[in-house]
Amino acid sequence: MKKILTGNQAIARGAYEAGVHFASAYPGTPSTEILETMSQYKEVVSEWAPNEKVALEAVIGASIAGGRSLAAMKHVGVNVAADPLFTFSYTGVNGGSVLISADEPGMHSSQNEQDNRNYAKFAKIPMLEPSNSQESKDMVKDAFELSEQYDSIVMVRMTTRVCHSKGLVSFNERKEIPFVDYEKQFDKYVSVPSIGRKLRYKVEERTNKLKEYTEKTKWNYTVEFESNIGVIASGVSFEYAREALGETVDYLKLGFTNPLPKDMINTFCQRHDKVYIIEENDPYIEEFAQLHGNEVIGKDLFPFTGEMTPDVIKRCVLSENVEGVDVNHELVVGRPPTFCSGCPHRGFFYELGKKRKEIVVGGDIGCYSLAVGEPYGMMDWLICMGAAYSTGHGAQTIFDLNPDEDRRLVSVMGDSTFFHTGINSLLNTVYNGGKTINVILDNRITGMTGQQDNPGSGYKLQGQETVIGDIEAIVKALGVKHVRKVDPNDLKATKEVINWALELDETSVIITNWPCVLKKNYKDEDLKTYENMWQTTDKVIEDKCVGCRACLRSGCPSLIFDAEKKKVRIDPNTCVGCDVCLQICPYDAIVKEEQQ
Repeated sequence: MKKILTGNQAIARGAYEAGVHFASAYPGTPSTEILETMSQYKEVVSEWAPNEKVALEAVIGASIAGGRSLAAMKHVGVNVAADPLFTFSYTGVNGGSVLISADEPGMHSSQNEQDNRNYAKFAKIPMLEPSNSQESKDMVKDAFELSEQYDSIVMVRMTTRVCHSKGLVSFNERKEIPFVDYEKQFDKYVSVPSIGRKLRYKVEERTNKLKEYTEKTKWNYTVEFESNIGVIASGVSFEYAREALGETVDYLKLGFTNPLPKDMINTFCQRHDKVYIIEENDPYIEEFAQLHGNEVIGKDLFPFTGEMTPDVIKRCVLSENVEGVDVNHELVVGRPPTFCSGCPHRGFFYELGKKRKEIVVGGDIGCYSLAVGEPYGMMDWLICMGAAYSTGHGAQTIFDLNPDEDRRLVSVMGDSTFFHTGINSLLNTVYNGGKTINVILDNRITGMTGQQDNPGSGYKLQGQETVIGDIEAIVKALGVKHVRKVDPNDLKATKEVINWALELDETSVIITNWPCVLKKNYKDEDLKTYENMWQTTDKVIEDKCVGCRACLRSGCPSLIFDAEKKKVRIDPNTCVGCDVCLQICPYDAIVKEEQQ
């Protein structure tokens, strides 16, 4: 049987067929759908973790106990998980263990562009790179076998286009893998220095064995067209190169890329007059080839950033420009990303925006990152998950030392980010006697990546009800004395709580408490609170509207200004009746209306 799957779906299918027992992840584009798909296979225990580090740690524990396990995360997630990863490389596995790293050349939804092939080399673990959906499934299955054969976690490095592109995939039945017996092995799993020094030699011995494996594996192979020009590529770059250059060149396709096959690369280079190395991001293969005396053409010709798409390859290798569609940009209306209609972050940032001149806002990763744009302009920096409180504390400390500055730091993050790494970030502020205003935008869901559940939603990945993490109780347990909750759609209450926090000279926390309008599941008590809102919309009384456009400062996409009438109207198909615009209007021209 064959089905059309994305690379992410194929990864999940491959793990399922390989008999995986346990999977854990933190959602992050472009990796999110791996665990969402995995959760549909009820033979596998699949879980969302609060962050990537604990996801990998849970997977490590599952492996030590004798089960096959998989962790999935986007490229920056591996930064968070690096601590246990490097130690797990030393200890090795019991049940097979696989780490999926989903890299993002071009930074479509990420704060940086990094090449996680370097992590495999750095951690000295084997790595596979699929080029399409079928390989994604097959390589994951092989990765579990390699993991157990070579006593190592195996990285499968995906990229955006492999994750999200679709292709035909052949299905097989699940192979039920028995659990490996658990035995106490202090000299393998207890990573104190005396044991770690011994394990270091084991890692090098494994690497030497893998150097032999990489020369003969089926995943590294040549495609010959009797050309004197060669191309070396891995991952989706191989597919791009084939599309751009066709049968005019020979190819060395690398699918097992740590360690790289030295002899195979040397032989290929020696047999061709000119060799291009086509790879996205870092010159990972190029530097290896040059290290072993080969003259190759790589990043001196190809861009160091972005995706190595066929048009880029044709431009660089063939000096051809691919024809595109001509667009009259004067006719294109700029549509910056914005909060959804009814987003609970809108009211808070509208009120906070009134304090622009006296505050600095430390941002974080989530939907609320959109507050950086107009009409809010409410984000001065954004570093990484959970950094808002830590960076805010550091900045406030310097402002307090500088007699020429009189600013207050407001640090914002969402509930999922708070559970991810914000708790430690806030604890640092409390411990060091900070005085920042720390906001938790609690919309009861992990919104930006597609409404995944988290420890505050009350549901697990596979739908089971679970305990709801009490953010207010957690904050107070950390030692915060000044904590207030507020409905961010209530502008008067939101304004009051912001002013309250600005008057304090100690650490404070504001928790905005209203659900994402796209949230799928609610507890019964949630329904009682929110059901009335979803039954109404807001409507403009045309005779009262004077066209002042004050309501447009809310940034709601349901508000439309009619240039001919010089009045605002509200799209009833998208409005959810949050009433933010109603409260802003100075002429009482907006009223509630029952939905039909």
